Amino acid sequence: MTVLDNLDKLIEDAVKYFWDTRRNQEQKTTGKRDAQSLGRAAVTGGKQMAGFEEITVRIALEKGISEDCIFHSKALELPGYFRPEKKWDILIIDEQVLVAAMEFKSQVGSFGKNFNNRAEEAIGSANDLWIAYREGAFGDRIKPWLGYLFVLEEHRKSTSAIKLKEPHFETFAEFHDRTYTPKNKIGVSYAKRYEILLTKLIRERHYDAGCLLLSKLANPPSVTQPCDMLSAKRFFIQLAGHLETHVKSK
Repeated sequence: MTVLDNLDKLIEDAVKYFWDTRRNQEQKTTGKRDAQSLGRAAVTGGKQMAGFEEITVRIALEKGISEDCIFHSKALELPGYFRPEKKWDILIIDEQVLVAAMEFKSQVGSFGKNFNNRAEEAIGSANDLWIAYREGAFGDRIKPWLGYLFVLEEHRKSTSAIKLKEPHFETFAEFHDRTYTPKNKIGVSYAKRYEILLTKLIRERHYDAGCLLLSKLANPPSVTQPCDMLSAKRFFIQLAGHLETHVKSK
């Protein structure tokens, strides 16, 4: 059975690993154990997304990519155009040509505080890479494949409508909740904002594929995929297709 044939189960395992890793990192913290300090411990502990990295590595190996061409624990820096380098989560580099670069990110809690940071990071990283590519930074034999996978905690605060701030100009209509009026400026949830963000990043060709997973800590953890365009199946099938094309073209 190939990775893609067993993808649903592997995604469930990766999400479970995500929550298990966060819990283990939080349990290792010492000192004042308030909610804020626990959250910081989980964020700084690293490798929560290792299950998704493993799926990617297995797909690459199945498609004929040599193991020494896959980078997911070290040597993850790529040159930028506006900055010297940027660290990615997975790189596939074959014969000095960048084949693929991926970001695997997550957010648990602090939704309002972190959404804009994540959006600016995703937009800026892609823009920086594509200009560097235009300037010949990654070889000229193949256009690299760029992917962005995001896990968002499914929580009342991430799935509820949010008040919009429009002191000068009205936001675009897609950010309005269905109850929006000039006096009742209610916007879509953070979950929907992430869906809009990733969809636009693909349509504007900043990324070749995106994946949005909503998950709630439970036993076992839940996994929801709210948008077909951003499904894990579509994301990894597109990656597999790109890698297969690269191998055949060598």
